[in-house]
Amino acid sequence: MQRYVFDAYGTLFNLHAAAERYQAAIGPKWRQLSDTWRSKHIEYTWHYSLTRTPATFWRLAERSLDFAVAATGVPVGAEVRAALLATYRAMPPYPEVGQVLRALKQKGALLAILSNGDPDMLADATAAAGFNGVFDAVLSVAAVGCFKPAPPVYQLACDHFACRPQEISFQSSNRWDIAGAKAFGFYCLWVNRTGAAEEYPELAPDRVASDLRGILAGAG
Repeated sequence: MQRYVFDAYGTLFNLHAAAERYQAAIGPKWRQLSDTWRSKHIEYTWHYSLTRTPATFWRLAERSLDFAVAATGVPVGAEVRAALLATYRAMPPYPEVGQVLRALKQKGALLAILSNGDPDMLADATAAAGFNGVFDAVLSVAAVGCFKPAPPVYQLACDHFACRPQEISFQSSNRWDIAGAKAFGFYCLWVNRTGAAEEYPELAPDRVASDLRGILAGAG
């Protein structure tokens, strides 16, 4: 397997980094705020895909943050809100990510990001992480006008690499994303960072690992 495609948020980049950084300003509910922000963000992407309503990932990030603030009752003022959103655009990578990407590149692998993120968001994130030039492609759902797990999104990777789904190894920390990619035909590694319970048993991942280092055991 020489084509490795990665989800971005939660897989490469720490999606709780924004709330972690400003937890003193947010207070003891910072993790609840972050979890609600993330879950509502994903829910919005599914809704907008199914209703075929145009939306950018960034606009949904703003809207889901506002929902999380209202739902948790956390007193987030305009200054903290702006800081959270700015940090969301420059999430740090998880500690092992750089090492894993370098190891794969040394083996001659082709690497790509396939993300719900807008192109400018992904450009900001990869630049902030020092990953410019690491990926052969950074693929955004903006090209097809819908969000994962819609099949046209996964097709973007096949089109870019001019290959069959079975020739791509797809890595994501989101179990629903792995289920969608598996249904499409990818070889799938579920990066189960949180020890989450299994879902979608009929669309099981090919491998499970607690972080991205698990990919190296199967890298040719």
